[in-house]
Amino acid sequence: MSEWKKTTCVLCGNLCGLEVLVENNRMVKVRPDKDNPRSQGYVCRKGLNIIHHQHHADRLTHPLKKTDQGFERISWDQALDEIAERLQAIVQEHGPRSLALMGSGTLGCPSQAAFAASLLRGLGSQYIYNALAQELTGRYWADGKAFGRQFLHTTPDHHETDMLLVVGKNAMMSHHLQQARRVMTRFAKDPNKILVVVDPRRSETARLAHIHLAIRPGTDALFYRALIAIILQNGWQNQDYIDRHVSGFETIREAFLNFDAKAALAVCELDYDQVKEVAQLFATRKSSHETDLGVLMTRHSTLISYLENVLRAICGRIGVPGGNVFPSSLLGRGPHSDETNPKTWRTVVTNFPAITALFPPNVMPEEILTDHPDRLRAVIVTAANPLRSFADTSAYEQAFAELDLLVSVDIAMTETSALAHYVLPARSGYESWDGPMGAGYPEVFIQWKQPLIEPEGEPLEAGEIFVRLADRLGLIPDIPQDLSQAAASGDRLKFGAALMGFLQTHPEAGRRMPFILAKTMGKALGSVHLASLWGVLQNLPPRTHENAARAGFTPGPKLGDDIFQAVLDHPEGLFAGVVDPADNLAALATDDGRIHLDVPEMTTWLNEIEPEREKAALTENEERYPFILSAGRHLDVNANTQMRDPVWNEGRRACTVIMHPGDAEEFGYTDGQQVKVTTEAGEEIVELEVTEDTRPGYLMIPHGFGLVFQGKKYGPNVNRLTKNTHRDRLAGTPLHRYIRCRVEAI
Repeated sequence: MSEWKKTTCVLCGNLCGLEVLVENNRMVKVRPDKDNPRSQGYVCRKGLNIIHHQHHADRLTHPLKKTDQGFERISWDQALDEIAERLQAIVQEHGPRSLALMGSGTLGCPSQAAFAASLLRGLGSQYIYNALAQELTGRYWADGKAFGRQFLHTTPDHHETDMLLVVGKNAMMSHHLQQARRVMTRFAKDPNKILVVVDPRRSETARLAHIHLAIRPGTDALFYRALIAIILQNGWQNQDYIDRHVSGFETIREAFLNFDAKAALAVCELDYDQVKEVAQLFATRKSSHETDLGVLMTRHSTLISYLENVLRAICGRIGVPGGNVFPSSLLGRGPHSDETNPKTWRTVVTNFPAITALFPPNVMPEEILTDHPDRLRAVIVTAANPLRSFADTSAYEQAFAELDLLVSVDIAMTETSALAHYVLPARSGYESWDGPMGAGYPEVFIQWKQPLIEPEGEPLEAGEIFVRLADRLGLIPDIPQDLSQAAASGDRLKFGAALMGFLQTHPEAGRRMPFILAKTMGKALGSVHLASLWGVLQNLPPRTHENAARAGFTPGPKLGDDIFQAVLDHPEGLFAGVVDPADNLAALATDDGRIHLDVPEMTTWLNEIEPEREKAALTENEERYPFILSAGRHLDVNANTQMRDPVWNEGRRACTVIMHPGDAEEFGYTDGQQVKVTTEAGEEIVELEVTEDTRPGYLMIPHGFGLVFQGKKYGPNVNRLTKNTHRDRLAGTPLHRYIRCRVEAI
């Protein structure tokens, strides 16, 4: 018997809608879901190959324990009992700072995060190391200073804007916006719109641009300072908007008014008049601004995020139709970490603070490889593969070998799992209920994947694994019988009333809410993830009620349950809210309701961005390492480490290092030959691809390769070439897009 079922892709944050044909408990065909109201039948090649993510030979089916003879299969009871005993002993002897959580959820399958974090905090630790802190926390920090909350960000209003400035982003390949190729192609073809792309190479997105600024790698901060200087020196700023909505402008303006923009742009290898044209267009048109890893992972990363907010603010492009707007979510503002609060933890050795409650993966090896009494000794890795996803594989291998306990929770035997003391099999996103809590602009979209197939073996929902572990650690309070009975009755409103009564008499139990929901409603629904969704929907902020009313829901005490039922009834997804564009600036969380530009931490850093100083810094170590490497490139053939079986790329030239023909001719290299790329961190052998798609001196290697499948390594592991100490000074994010390297023939 076969059946088409609706679901989503789980390989990136776009979560495009899919329909999957299931036969005999296997996914056999995939097609885009035209009924999905957000993706509307759009999907990339990766989503169409999702079967290879689900079905492959390295899927985990049973708990495993490492012994002297290798991994042996054990029962769930034995695995959880032993892990709980060892965790408890480590924390009791060395304190809560000895324990960290790595990962905690993916963009497509985030539900386990609440359970994993609750377990960690129940043991007294705050250390969550996450992929978001590998890429985005510099931006989060800058947004926190400007907007009042670190999880309050802006996104371009693609539908209303008529001038789009794209810096360090190749949306035609990264797909980091809804229906990316449709949106970018239509935008570029519209005679009333202007697309400007700033990128060192002629990327797939740059080929669509009306203006392409082929910036010198590593000079983005210099470019932004020059762009802002040109706007202010010509009086193109939106002074009325500044007067009404911005604080601190007068304090920072002098840093730009006397800046030598021509000298700066000469270092950037850009034409002054062309940049001046872009500056005027951005300041005077209905413009918006989009960036990505090209600037989030380059020199001066956090400063760049700050300068981006300055640019948008002085031009009046924040919180207005067609500009950079604040998307809404069902749950409100998200986490915020105040680094000035003594209760906010910092890493012991490297002294990095939490940003949005997350710590940078780059510093974990140093936090393990130290003789400090509070060093990390136990790490639970869940929904993450630091041995291929994070900087400096060699440092991670050395560090993980020193841990007293390493537990891996995953759907596959990854490179990280291979080093673990215990490996716990989780259900995939197609074997469990899972999905994000809903967000978007102007529509707030929510979709949850329903289980499509039954798992093989004994894998559990990832959240369930942490519930069972918490049970053994004594972290779940006693649950009264009447609460369990109310959940079993199937009457969710009755259960909600019983839960409210329980919390009124036991307010301390609120700290363990994910576990309480799992042990009660989770049993009734057959899914702890689904129970967590229902739980978070019961405490929606006032703005969510307003947005939901515009989407046709009835505000009031039943709204959360109504949205929950709608999610169950609409596997294709639905719009659960509509944002009011005219009131977008009301999202600001600053004390005065204004955008703050005076950030003292940025003042000294900004003053360092001078043409001569940058010119000298860009040539450091040039003799030993003459090339600049971008360690990461978005293509149709890579999906981080989530597509492990290389058969999905059979017949394709999947992983090469690209080099400009002029460089190849100078050094005597030919297309297709094997070369050795060497950096401060290590070396990798890779096939050379000679192409004019890059610029002289600039190399790129895709991420997501070097995977070991069925005992054989496929492609180069680019993170073997990235040094974990080569990172942003404030957020600790890696500078993957600017790595000095050399190339030698093999």
